[in-house]
Amino acid sequence: MEARPSAVPTPSHSPPGGNGNPVRKKPGLPGFASHLGADVPASLVVFLVALPLSLGIAAASGAPIMAGLIAAAIGGIVAGSLGGSPLQVSGPAAGLTVVVAGLVQEFGWQVTCAITVAAGAVQLLLGISRVGRAALAVSPVVVKAMLAGIGVTIILQQLHVLLGSEPAGSALENLAGLPAAITNLELHAALLGLAVIVILLCWRFLPPIVRRVPGPLAAVAAGTALAVAFAPGVERISLDGSIFDAIALPQLPDGNWRAFAFAVLTMALIASIESLLSAVAVDKMHTGPRTNLNKELVGQGAANIVSGSLGGLPVTGVIVRSATNVEAGAATRTSAVLHGVWVLAFSALFAGLIQLIPLAVLAGLLVVIGARLIKVADIRTSLRTGDLLIYAVTLACVVFLNLLEGVMIGLALAAACVLWRVLRAPIQAHPPATTSSPWRVTVAGSCSFFALPRLNGTLQSIPAAVDVVVELNADYVDHSFREALLAWRVQHQATGGTVNLEEHGNTLFRDAAHQSPRRGEASELPLPPRKESLLQGINKYHRRFADQVRPLVHDLAEAQNPDSLFVACVDSRVNPNLITSSGPGDLLTLRNIGNVVCNQGQDASIDSALSFAVNGLGVKSLVICGHSNCGAMKALIAEADGADHASLGPAFGRWLGHSRQSHAELLAGHPVGKQAAAAGYGTVDQLAMVNVAVQLGKLHNHPHAGPALAGGQVQATGLFYDIATARVLEVTPDGIADLDPALGARLQDDALASG
Repeated sequence: MEARPSAVPTPSHSPPGGNGNPVRKKPGLPGFASHLGADVPASLVVFLVALPLSLGIAAASGAPIMAGLIAAAIGGIVAGSLGGSPLQVSGPAAGLTVVVAGLVQEFGWQVTCAITVAAGAVQLLLGISRVGRAALAVSPVVVKAMLAGIGVTIILQQLHVLLGSEPAGSALENLAGLPAAITNLELHAALLGLAVIVILLCWRFLPPIVRRVPGPLAAVAAGTALAVAFAPGVERISLDGSIFDAIALPQLPDGNWRAFAFAVLTMALIASIESLLSAVAVDKMHTGPRTNLNKELVGQGAANIVSGSLGGLPVTGVIVRSATNVEAGAATRTSAVLHGVWVLAFSALFAGLIQLIPLAVLAGLLVVIGARLIKVADIRTSLRTGDLLIYAVTLACVVFLNLLEGVMIGLALAAACVLWRVLRAPIQAHPPATTSSPWRVTVAGSCSFFALPRLNGTLQSIPAAVDVVVELNADYVDHSFREALLAWRVQHQATGGTVNLEEHGNTLFRDAAHQSPRRGEASELPLPPRKESLLQGINKYHRRFADQVRPLVHDLAEAQNPDSLFVACVDSRVNPNLITSSGPGDLLTLRNIGNVVCNQGQDASIDSALSFAVNGLGVKSLVICGHSNCGAMKALIAEADGADHASLGPAFGRWLGHSRQSHAELLAGHPVGKQAAAAGYGTVDQLAMVNVAVQLGKLHNHPHAGPALAGGQVQATGLFYDIATARVLEVTPDGIADLDPALGARLQDDALASG
C-alpha cells in the first residue's frame, strides 16, 4: 500500500443549529429580533398551555388563583431573561404543589410568599457559589419517585374537588375520606371533571389539525362551556379584580422561626433540583447551546424573589412547558420571555373570563397532570435495575409524610444501597459441569476487607484436592483480600488440588502487594493471546459472558427488529458490530466476496435478503461496507493484467463479474477514485471505494430497494473500513469523508433532529 495521510478532508458544511427545526431568521435584524419568526409563534403556543396549568396549580396549592398567573408571568420574563437555559420555560410547577399547600395551611399566604422570597435568595447564593452541578447529585430513581408521590398526592386531593367536596390537609385523610365523598358527590361537578379527563386522554388520538390547539386549553374551554350551558350553579373560580389587584406583599412570621427556616430550605432544594433536572432534559431535546446550570440557578432565584415579593407562587423550570416550547420551534430564550408577557397581558385584560371556569374543571385537569407524573416506565426501570425498594419507599414517604422527608429518606436509602453494592463483592463458586472440568470461583467488583467473610465462606465450600479456576474481574483489590486469597491457595494446594488465577478486571491482583490499593486502567492488563481454539473461546464465553449477554437478547428471543441491512465483505478482518458499535439485533448482515449487490435475478440470496430487510423487517438503512487491502479488488486488478484465477474455481471468476463495472469506473476517472488517490490511497483501496459507490448505485436501481430509497423510507450509506488505521470513512457517489468524532456528532444530531 502507498503512504497516505491519516485523514481525509471533511465536508465544509457546518453543524445544524437551533432545535432541529428550520429557524426562520429575518436578515438584517440584530440579536433576538432575528429569530422572532420562530419565537413569537412558539411563545403563543406555550402561553396557551401555561394558562390553564397555572390556574390549576394555584387552585391545588390553596393559594389565590391569580398567584399562579403572577408566577407564570414572572417565571417567563425574569427566569427566561436571566437563566442559563436557552429554551427552558419557568413558572408554577406541580412538583411544589404539596409543599405550598402545607405552608399555606401552617403559615398563611403572605408568610408563604416570604418563604418563596427567602428560597429565591438561597437559590441565588447557590448559583453565585457555582454549586449548580453539585445539586444534580441526586439519584434519578429518587427524583422519579418524588414526582410520582406528588402525582398521587395531587390525585387524592383533586378527586375530592372533582366530586364536589372539600379536600383534607393530608393524603391519608383524603384517602380515608374518598368513600364519603363518592357517596355525597355533586353530580354536575363530577360530570364536568370527568369530561375534562376524557378530553385530555383522547386528545392525542385526534387529527393533527385539531391537536394544534393545546389539549389542556381545549379541555378547560370545553368544560367551561358545558358548565355555562348546563350547570350554571357549579362552584367557580373567584377573583378579586385583575392580576394587579392580586399583588400581595410578603410578611414575616410572628414566631416559629425554625419551621420557617426549614420551609425555606425545603422549597429552595426542591425548586433547584426540579429546575436543573428539567434544564438537563430540555438540553437533550435540541442541538443549540447547552445550559449553564449555575446561571440557571441565579435566574430561578431572581424569579422566586420577584414572584414572592408580588404575591406569586414559587417558580421552577417546568418540563411540560419547556418541551412544548422546543416542539413549537423556539430558537432563543425570547420565546419564554414573550410567553410571560402574554400571560401578563391576558391576566390584566381578561380576568373576567377566568371566573367562568369551574373548580371541578381544573380538578379534572390536575388529576390527569398528577397521573402523568406516575410513569410505568420508571417503575419498570427501577425493577430492572434493582431500585424498586428505593422507588416504593420514597413514593410512600412523600405521600404519607411530606415531600422533604420523603426525598431525604429516599436519598439515604439510595446511598445505603450503593454502599451495600460496592462493599458486597459478587463472589460465587460454580461446581464443574463435567467430571473433567474444574471448579470455578468468580470474583467481581471491589475486593476489600469488607468482602472477606463472603470470600472465606465461598472458598470453604470447595472440596479439597480438586482443580479450581479463580476468575478475578475486580476494579479494586486491597492487601487484606489478596492475602486471604493467597493463603487459601496455599492451603488448597497442600491438599493436592490446583488453583489457577485468571485476571480479567481493570486492576492487577499482584499490584496489591507493592502499592496502595487503586483502580487501574484496562490498558495495564496483559493482552490475551490473539488466537485460541474455537472450543476454548466457546468455553470462555459460557463461563464469562453468557450471563451478561442473556439479558441483552432476552427480548430478541421471539423476533428481531434491526435498524440496518449491512452488506459487507466476507473478509475475516471486518467486524460489522465492532465498527458500528452495535449489538445483538441491531444489524441484519449480508456478507459476500467484494460486498456486492447483484442485479435482480442474478443471485437469489441477495434478492431475498433485500426484500426481507426492506419489506419484511422495515429497516431504515442499507449499508455497503468495503475495506482496505480487499482480496476481491486485488483479483480484479490482477485479472485486468492477464492473471488467471482457475485455481480458485470457475465460480470465483463468475462472481468477480459483479465487480468488473467498478474497475471500469475507476479507469474512467470516477470522482471517488480521484479523491482517494489525492488522499494517498493505493490502487486497491481506490478500487474498493469506487466499488462501494457503484454498489450504492445498484441499490437505487434494484426493484426491492429502489422504490423505498426513492420514497425516503430507507437511506443508503457507503462505508470504507481502513484496517491499518482502524478508521471508517464515508463513501458517497461523489467522494469520501472522514467520519471523525466531530462530524460523527453532527451526523447524530442531524438524525435526532429529523426524528
